[in-house]
Amino acid sequence: MPTYDEHVIWKSYPSWRQFAWLYLMSLLAVLRGAVLVAFDVPGSETWIGGALALMACAPLLRRWMYYVLTSRRVVLRNGYTGRDIRGLEFEQIRAMSISQGPIAKMLGIGTVVIQAADGERLVSFRGIKDADAVKARIQAMRPVDPAAS
Repeated sequence: MPTYDEHVIWKSYPSWRQFAWLYLMSLLAVLRGAVLVAFDVPGSETWIGGALALMACAPLLRRWMYYVLTSRRVVLRNGYTGRDIRGLEFEQIRAMSISQGPIAKMLGIGTVVIQAADGERLVSFRGIKDADAVKARIQAMRPVDPAAS
């Protein structure tokens, strides 16, 4: 992990809404387990146990990665070890965009996609609540290009 003279300006985990699909699948598994229990089908308890295990995965998945905006760069960081997974200094950023499908739009979340100047590296902040504000914050932190003036 590079050492920088930097301070954290913003950090966030993905929104709980990012894992709505996991909650939906858990709910369907619980309902199936309940139906199987109602009809006294052997092994129906396994469905309920599996659904509860699936539900327990959501907080673990959400905390696996978090997003950091420092005074010098954007960083994807592992939530359990604190190690940087991927990062870009502001000077390396070529373009930014927001990706948002219909379900994400309905849930009020989006993905901020940050592309490096070399065109090969991407940093994506997935499942961010108010992605437009995060993109604007990153844009405000980038140095002004004198050639653009």
